[in-house]
Amino acid sequence: MTLAMTLRKATGLAIATVATAALLSAQAPVKYQATWESLKQYQAPEWYKDAKFGIFLHWGVYAVPAFDNEWYPHSMYVKYEIVNGKPANEESEVFKYHREKYGPQSKFGYKDFIPMFKAEKWNPEAWAELFKKAGARYVVQVAEHHDGFAMWASKETPYNAKDMGPHRDLVGDLSKAVRSAGMKYGVSDHDAYNWRYYTYADDYDTNDPKYAALYSPKHPRSEPASKAFLDNYFARERELIDGYHPDVLWIEGWDAPEFVPYRQQIGAYYYNAAENWGGVGVLNYKGKNFPEGTAVLDLERGKLDYIRNMVWQTDTSISLKSWGYIANDDFRTPHALVNDLVDIVSKNGVLLLNVGPRADGTIPDEAQKILLEIGKWLRVNGEAIYGTRPWKVFGEGPEHKIEAFHEPKDSVFTAEDIRFTKKGSRLYAIVLDWPGEQLIVKSLASGSKLEARPVASVQLLGSKEALKWAQDPDGLKIQLPQAKPCDYAYAFRIGFKQQPTVGKPTSGATQ
Repeated sequence: MTLAMTLRKATGLAIATVATAALLSAQAPVKYQATWESLKQYQAPEWYKDAKFGIFLHWGVYAVPAFDNEWYPHSMYVKYEIVNGKPANEESEVFKYHREKYGPQSKFGYKDFIPMFKAEKWNPEAWAELFKKAGARYVVQVAEHHDGFAMWASKETPYNAKDMGPHRDLVGDLSKAVRSAGMKYGVSDHDAYNWRYYTYADDYDTNDPKYAALYSPKHPRSEPASKAFLDNYFARERELIDGYHPDVLWIEGWDAPEFVPYRQQIGAYYYNAAENWGGVGVLNYKGKNFPEGTAVLDLERGKLDYIRNMVWQTDTSISLKSWGYIANDDFRTPHALVNDLVDIVSKNGVLLLNVGPRADGTIPDEAQKILLEIGKWLRVNGEAIYGTRPWKVFGEGPEHKIEAFHEPKDSVFTAEDIRFTKKGSRLYAIVLDWPGEQLIVKSLASGSKLEARPVASVQLLGSKEALKWAQDPDGLKIQLPQAKPCDYAYAFRIGFKQQPTVGKPTSGATQ
C-alpha cells in the first residue's frame, strides 16, 4: 500500500488526461466530451425503457451492527445530534448504543466491523434466481456506500472486499450470476459523500491518519473536497466501469462546485466506454447532479405526478426504516409496491426496488416473500408492464400527493384509481383495487377526445371468463367476473376497431 493510496493522494495525471489516455488506448472513437452540451447527445437504451423493474442492493459493512439504518457509520461518531439548529442535550441514540455494545470510538471504530463482515452464507446464484422469480429485469448493487468500503477487488483503496472482510470480489461474483440468469447488471457508487461523512475528534479512530483511506484525511466539514480525494474518487469510478462493464451506473454526490468537472468526466468516460464494448450505458443521478437530458433522473423514495417525456426512475426500499439490513425493520406490503410499480410505469418511469441483505449474505425471509409476491403478480400481468409505453394520459381517479421519504406501508390507491399503459395497438387499463361488479373507464367514453376508435375487445389478464362490456358517453363499462385473477392491481387488455365511429355506443362480450 502506497502512502498516496492511504491518504487518497492524486494519481499524478490530470483527470482529463487520464480519461483521454484510457479511451485512446482502447482505440475507440470518442463520441462524448466532458461537457454538459456533449452529454446531451445521450439517449437511454430501449432495454431499460422496456425493463420497468429492477432490484437495488444496499449490502455492506453497515449490515454488521444492523442498528438504526445504513448511516450507522456516520451516526456512531455523532455524539450530539443537531435539533432545530442546536446540539441536543443528550447523547444520540446510535452513539450511546455503539459505546455501550462495542466500546469507545477510539478503541472500536467502524474499521473494526470489517473483519466481522464475512458473507459466509452468500450464494450469488441463489440471489439471482430470487430476483428473476421476482420479475426483475436488472440488478444494481451498491459497490461503495458513503462509508468508503469498496465491495469489489479494488486497487484504488486497501479497504475492499477482496483484501478484507469476505475476501471475495462481491461485485464480480454477483455480476456473473446476474448476467448468467439473463438480467442486466449495474453498480451504484456513493463515495463522493465520504468526504463529509465522518466526524473527527481526538478520541475517535477517524482522527488517526493510518485510516485516512477509509475515513478520508481529517479536515473541517465545510472544506471543499481536495484534489487528492476527487482524483481517487474518479479513479474508483473508472475501475468499476473498466472492470465490470456495468449496464447501469448509479452515482450519488452532492451539489458542491468542485465535483462538477468530475461528474462531466464520469459521464463522458462511461458513455464512451459503453459504446466501445457495444452497449449504451444507463447513468442514474439524483437532484441536480446532472442537467436535464444528460442522464436518467432518479427520485429517491418519490414519484412524479405527470408523464415525463424522458424515461425516469424511482428508487425505493422494500423496508421502511433502513436501506441496509437492520434487526426489526418494518416492511411495505406487496399491494403497495405493485401499485407503485403500476403508477410509475404509467408515467414513463422504472422502479428500482431495494433489498438489504444480512452481513452473512442471506436475505430476510419477509423480504423474500414480498419479492416472490411481486413476481407472482408480474407472471399474470407482466404483459401490461414490460415493454409498454405511456398512453395519452397516465390515468384517472383522485389525486394522491405523497411526498418523498413519506411512503405509506400499505397502498393509498383505491378502485377509483386506473392507470394506463400501451403496447402497439393495445391499451392496458390497470385498476389498483377490485372495483366490485363493474368498472367504468371514463377516459374511454364513446366520443372521447383521447381515443376516437371504438373498443373492439376487453380481456382481464389472468382470467378465462368472457367479459360483458359496453361503451357509451359515460365511459367503457366492464362487468367483472366473480373470481379475481390475482390479489391486487387488475389489468384489462383493450383492443380497438381500426375505423373511428365517433360518439356511437358499442358493446360486446370478449374472451
